[in-house]
Amino acid sequence: MSNFSFIKTAVEGVVIVETRAFGDNRGYFMETYHEKKFAEGGITTKFIQDNQSKSTRGVLRGLHFQKNFPQAKLVRVISGEVYDVAVDLRKGSPTFGKYVGALLSAANRRQFFIPKGFAHGFLVLSEEAEFVYKCDDFYHPEDEGGLMWNDPAVGIEWPELVKNENGGYQMIDGTPLNLSAKDMVQPSLEEAFTF
Repeated sequence: MSNFSFIKTAVEGVVIVETRAFGDNRGYFMETYHEKKFAEGGITTKFIQDNQSKSTRGVLRGLHFQKNFPQAKLVRVISGEVYDVAVDLRKGSPTFGKYVGALLSAANRRQFFIPKGFAHGFLVLSEEAEFVYKCDDFYHPEDEGGLMWNDPAVGIEWPELVKNENGGYQMIDGTPLNLSAKDMVQPSLEEAFTF
């Protein structure tokens, strides 16, 4: 039995990776990446940078991308739970503007492969979450792009997120949505992409 299962999604190139853990009364062990096994599963990307972030419930990071130096990413959660999203921005793609979402958690040990040409973001559903990811290109701050997290044209259905009486958004338990100043003013898909 393989340590990995590769699940194709409705958007070409986006893959959910199920990771097998081996455990006993001491804990568990698992491979999180194996170049040869990933290539056999159709992911041949060469990763060159690893990143990690920690966020609290209600934090929404994204939707981010790099304009001229697009990054493929392999993302996972090592503590807590997030809803992770990839939005297709590939020019000429039949699924341009469509998204794929996946629940990633320390408990389900899923990984999410996002190819080049996608915007990426996630919403923290647990009290805290630690998020780690591999990238196939370096971060170029001058090359950053972004999309509105709630663009109706994309139509992301963020779990546990509801409108409040003031017209803003919050988690169903009342935790406020927490966005960076930059993410509060990102453009719509139509504003960002005019071909």
